[in-house]
Amino acid sequence: MKNKLGFLLITTGQLLFSQNNFDIKNGSKQFDVQISVFQCEGDTCSGEGIVKLIDKKTKKLFQTLKSEDLYFYLNKDQKPSVNIIQLYNEQSPLIFDDFNFDGSEDLAIRNGNQSGYGGPSYDVYVFNSTKKQFVPSGELTNLAYENLGMFQTDHKRKRIITSAKSGCCWHITTEYEVVPKRGLQKVYELEEDAQGGEFVTVTTRNFINNKWVSKAKKYKIKDYYKD
Repeated sequence: MKNKLGFLLITTGQLLFSQNNFDIKNGSKQFDVQISVFQCEGDTCSGEGIVKLIDKKTKKLFQTLKSEDLYFYLNKDQKPSVNIIQLYNEQSPLIFDDFNFDGSEDLAIRNGNQSGYGGPSYDVYVFNSTKKQFVPSGELTNLAYENLGMFQTDHKRKRIITSAKSGCCWHITTEYEVVPKRGLQKVYELEEDAQGGEFVTVTTRNFINNKWVSKAKKYKIKDYYKD
């Protein structure tokens, strides 16, 4: 019993010792954020994480969310970034944005590296105006796991944009619209297939009047990628 108790105390002490806390005040218009993550080694943090949203006006705790693996890098000031989405590069632990274009701020929280090619994966929460809290979005979370990291949002056209690839020479960009009360509707694809070696076949597909319209054109690789 003493051995078990000793192990429990040591383990608890290690957990407390390893916990790392960060404050983010510039990521959201409505919330300050307190992040706690299990461990940080050098400039890399990972493990179980807790995200506390603090209302900027009332200074009270608004909601607490968790991540099984809040994986992120620290900047030169030993702090996490926020709201950065760079394909094949930095993607922040927290992304605040209006993902479903309903006028309310939503939130994506990094949860490991389970997207394409071991890239960043995110749990996505949308703000529910009835419940007055952030709730999980299965559709948007799937996009952030099944592609190359976090998706982009085009607010002018109200579209969500994902990127995916297979090897060096096949890439696809997909765009979705958010249909109220129905969810995501895929409306556009740009496929670039250079697997032949000398040429790249570029295929565009547009969803127009409830049907897909496709166009394909072949280019020499040296001309298509010259920039």
